Amino acid sequence: MTQLAIDYATRARLGLLVPSGNTVAEPELHAMLPAGVGLFVTRLPLTGSSETELLAMLETLEAGTKLLADAQPDAIAFHCTAVSTFAPHMAGEIRARMNRASPTPALATADAILAALEALHAGRILLVTPYIEPVHQREIDWLTANGFEVTGGGCMGVATNAEMARIAPDTIATRVITEAKDAAADVCFISCTAIRSAGLIAPLEAALGMPVITSNQVLAWHALRRLGIADNPPGFGALFQTPFPQEPLLTKDAA
Repeated sequence: MTQLAIDYATRARLGLLVPSGNTVAEPELHAMLPAGVGLFVTRLPLTGSSETELLAMLETLEAGTKLLADAQPDAIAFHCTAVSTFAPHMAGEIRARMNRASPTPALATADAILAALEALHAGRILLVTPYIEPVHQREIDWLTANGFEVTGGGCMGVATNAEMARIAPDTIATRVITEAKDAAADVCFISCTAIRSAGLIAPLEAALGMPVITSNQVLAWHALRRLGIADNPPGFGALFQTPFPQEPLLTKDAA
């Protein structure tokens, strides 16, 4: 009997906790994950950018982790840049809480950012975000606390996930190129899981002459490498060609 070919994630399963208002992370991650790697998503409440809203996303962290664990993923990632970089200790606390809720290995966006910057031997960062100023400044402070220097960039003053998703990629690219003129940087980091930036990575790398990373790209790279999957999806930048600086959680066979 001839059957339709359906990808049932026979190589690996990645569980994902995303902000409830985010409509960009899933399509971008699906574009970067190779055949046989499945994405299984649970949402946690977050649509805005106030300190209260950001921290409230963590109120249902354990419940979301347990729901994803029912699908028996190989890892579960907490995927929100603004929350996981809220303070230097935040990602570690998030992972610890997830590990208490489930034995499934836990990842966070902040972990992926640091691993990517380490792999690219970056010291000076051009940081462009869609955020309001307090969120942008907290991310600068977080990068500084982790030993990096933010030498340029800026924020767009956007507060909600819905507005972030509507920012045209051309607008993001123009802002990055403009900010890069005055910044002596090793890497350009376009931060936020909720903006349409993945398609800009390769053209911006060509225009700027430096690696470009984004929140969704680093999470895809970090999760694949931690799962022992070495695939390099074309079009998503120098990072996928870069050796991974950590030991994998487990080894997956190639498709």
